[in-house]
Amino acid sequence: MYASHELPSDAQFEAAVVALRMLAEPTRLRLLWLLHDGAERDVGSLAAEVRAARPAVSQHLGKLLLAGLVSSRRDGRRVLYRARGGHVKRLVAEVLSAADHQLTNAPEHD
Repeated sequence: MYASHELPSDAQFEAAVVALRMLAEPTRLRLLWLLHDGAERDVGSLAAEVRAARPAVSQHLGKLLLAGLVSSRRDGRRVLYRARGGHVKRLVAEVLSAADHQLTNAPEHD
């Protein structure tokens, strides 16, 4: 955590921008929402839930993997994905909570 007067490094800003770019695509944000509870899921189940083709979901997961937002592990012939760490999980929950507040005009809070 940073003190209010400390500026993160250029590398940290760049990594944050990459992560936010990944979240700026609706299917990827939906995928991360489905994974943010810590459960592992395979491409087929994720594709069914986001109503997208398996190849498209695989490509999105590949981008999320490269950006460090998800992790994967092989289970036999399947690859299972999950959100990577508490920061990613909280980021997804917070951005969608902020969107809900904006859409419903709910009062702001800390």
